[in-house]
Amino acid sequence: MSCPPPSISGPSLIGSLRRLLCRTGRDQSGATAVEFAIIAAPFFFLLFAMIEIASVFFTSTVLENAVLETAREIRTGQAQAAGMTRNQFRDEICTRIEVVGNCDRLEFDVQVFEGFNTVDQTSPVNADGSLNTGSFGWDPGEAGDIVLVRVFYRWSLLTPNFGGALSNMSGNQRLLSAASVFRNEPFDD
Repeated sequence: MSCPPPSISGPSLIGSLRRLLCRTGRDQSGATAVEFAIIAAPFFFLLFAMIEIASVFFTSTVLENAVLETAREIRTGQAQAAGMTRNQFRDEICTRIEVVGNCDRLEFDVQVFEGFNTVDQTSPVNADGSLNTGSFGWDPGEAGDIVLVRVFYRWSLLTPNFGGALSNMSGNQRLLSAASVFRNEPFDD
């Protein structure tokens, strides 16, 4: 768009406004900064959200590995032979997740069932988003018993307003869980 030349007869209000708009339209200084300011907030939100999701999945993987390794002690009878207590089992799990987590946020449940079809893996999250630990127990069982080992970790989400997509507990938290169901080996033979 080309700007009209100044009027010879003198400045008019319309002509002055037209020239001002033309000069403003041609001025490109600061356009990149304005465009970045518009795009920066969504870009950083998505960047932090991706980091948050990656952290959740990494912690979940570490938790699953800790459950498999620690549950193996129950399955093979090492825990029963050593007289492992609930707190000692917790300590075993904690040493395996200390890279990514705080043991104060850890809960677990070890129960014996009659058969694989009777294993109850219902969610321990109440309707209000709190964790129901009332039915959690510690029973590593005997040789040949079917045992369920479940470990839960409360992960606090850092990304604001991202809770609706990722949180499953109150307080903008995600409950990470790992479980292992197995039949104890015949270790008492």
